[in-house]
Amino acid sequence: MKNIFLFIVALFLVKNSLASISAEELLRASDQGRGGIKSGIEWVTEIETIENGEKSNRKFKVKTLDHDAYVEAIAPAKNKGEVYIFNDRNMWFYKPSLKKPVSISARQKLSGQAANGDIASTHYARDYSAVLEKEDSFNGQKCFVLLLKAKTKNLTYDQIRYWINAKSRLAVKAEFLTLQGKPFKVGTLEYANKFKLDGQVIAFVSSLTIADAKFPENKSIIKYSVPKAADHSAALFNVNNLTR
Repeated sequence: MKNIFLFIVALFLVKNSLASISAEELLRASDQGRGGIKSGIEWVTEIETIENGEKSNRKFKVKTLDHDAYVEAIAPAKNKGEVYIFNDRNMWFYKPSLKKPVSISARQKLSGQAANGDIASTHYARDYSAVLEKEDSFNGQKCFVLLLKAKTKNLTYDQIRYWINAKSRLAVKAEFLTLQGKPFKVGTLEYANKFKLDGQVIAFVSSLTIADAKFPENKSIIKYSVPKAADHSAALFNVNNLTR
């Protein structure tokens, strides 16, 4: 009888804890650590891919302003000059051999397990509706687990199960789900970077490892470096300016 009472009390405390937390607020807070900031910032992204035993590397310079992003390939040499523009929820690709930019899908494969949208799609609070599912632990730390569902069809993923550290409010794990709710990729995040914004020191993602759910040896490790606040003109993100 005593055990039943304790179980009921524990269940009440968990429910009460969950009820006091807004999924949307958690998501907005976690976005900040991945570049989801309205003012201009920039960083360097390197993607190391291991696919069926083969390794490859790509490197990009990323500049963002609110929901827009300008991503320029800087390595390897064969990809230099390629540009990806995130214009609100639309995505464009351009390289010098093209007469004009072409519209592309954020879901299209970029490198191994990394999709185009993984380079700079960080505004989850805008793009996904969130429901707080449960409390869980990850690497020994208490987390809130959110279920995210895409608000539009042109996003990188339809559904994401998202672990947010209860103390830091940073996302630490993601399961990328099919429409049927099955994970097909799993992501883990680390935050060794910091940068200053308006006098505040902000923790910033240093790596995102995305692995195939069935074959985890196939993975892409996205590394982030030298994040900093920056002033960007809105014209930089205008796709019509790429060919001028």
